[in-house]
Amino acid sequence: MNFKVGMISLGCPKNQVDGEMMLEKLNKADFTIVQSIEDADVVIINTCGFIEDAKREAIETILEVAEYKNAGLISAIVVTGCLAERYQDEILTEIPEVDSVIGIGADRDIVKVCQKAMLGIQTSYFPKKDLLELDGNRMLSTPPHWAYLKISDGCDNKCSYCAIPLIRGGYIERPMESIIDEAKQLAEKGVKELIIIAQDTTKYGLQLYGEYRLAKLLKELVKINSIEWIRLFYCYPDRVTDELIDVIASEEKICSYIDIPLQHCNKEILKSMNRNGSFESLKELLLKMKNKIPNLSLRTTFMVGFPDESDEQFEELCKFIKEVKFDKMGCFTYSPEEDTPAFDFENQIDDDIKKRRAEVIMDIQYSITEEANKARIGNIYKTIIDSFEDGHYIGRSYLDSPEIDSGIIINSDRELVVGEFVDVKITDYDGYDLIGEVI
Repeated sequence: MNFKVGMISLGCPKNQVDGEMMLEKLNKADFTIVQSIEDADVVIINTCGFIEDAKREAIETILEVAEYKNAGLISAIVVTGCLAERYQDEILTEIPEVDSVIGIGADRDIVKVCQKAMLGIQTSYFPKKDLLELDGNRMLSTPPHWAYLKISDGCDNKCSYCAIPLIRGGYIERPMESIIDEAKQLAEKGVKELIIIAQDTTKYGLQLYGEYRLAKLLKELVKINSIEWIRLFYCYPDRVTDELIDVIASEEKICSYIDIPLQHCNKEILKSMNRNGSFESLKELLLKMKNKIPNLSLRTTFMVGFPDESDEQFEELCKFIKEVKFDKMGCFTYSPEEDTPAFDFENQIDDDIKKRRAEVIMDIQYSITEEANKARIGNIYKTIIDSFEDGHYIGRSYLDSPEIDSGIIINSDRELVVGEFVDVKITDYDGYDLIGEVI
């Protein structure tokens, strides 16, 4: 019998790539992939479990899908991903509507799991995490013109607040040849923009080759003719080498854009997080990058409300943001995660203080963004068209990554095609968004 399967994928792009690989396995096994819950026989919920908000979203999603099963609209529910790996049998116990829960090492067995679920056979299976497949065919869930390219998974950094090593396991990476082959396959499918992802992209090469090889990998990827943009996510500041900076600066296809989550700038807070750096050293690194990479777009993420963060340490963070002037910035409040060292730290910060601090630095960032966008009026940018919404085209320059950043609202006298590149002159801005016209 040909069963219909739908997937809800939550959380980060790494998890999304895992979901795409599972969908391709199901597709090859003659499952019909559907887009809506109502059309599915079995629904896979590919969960995130990184912080409290993500866990809450995952649980709420499972409960919502359970209502469809109780109403007889679907037959089975399979839970995968990080929440499944972390809480395992608790999900089956607490939410009896769920038929199967599997860990990340069992993603390769998704066809059997779904077949058993449709037969009423419950599965609870958590093999070794390093069995997670890093390469394989994918059914892309992104638009045809861009895709994520995962080069490694797992993490050995052991930041004191982070549950990722507990959930995803230790660092593992793919051979360079495997990554290049997949990039070529994506290009053949029409992908023009590759977004390089991992838990820590800058560590790439250390396990298999005994040296950092991200820069060398990028030099090979730019040789793929139909790939026009390559951008970097999740770079660890300690491992941003001069070689990497030089490659970004010199290779036209590599976007002058780097996502480098810093978490904080205060030396004592960073040490408590089991991270390196200080206000001075991080500022020196970022200014060096800005000086060497023309018109660099810097994205970062900060955490506020880490245990024992004083008002003075938070004010230092505010000063850091004002001085560096990030192009893009995200902020999340510290979430105490069980089984991490920081969970038992003294002087936990009140939730209201965390929330207020997050609002303060996002207000600072809004002013920085507004100032930067105003200065971009009159500039012309190579822009990729992402969509057509409410009578306007929506596109992005190298300054913006899809899904997490803003973009350009575009006016055009001619019909544009999603996925094509055009030159856009910036005429105005609206908050985080730029406004422009095709020239």
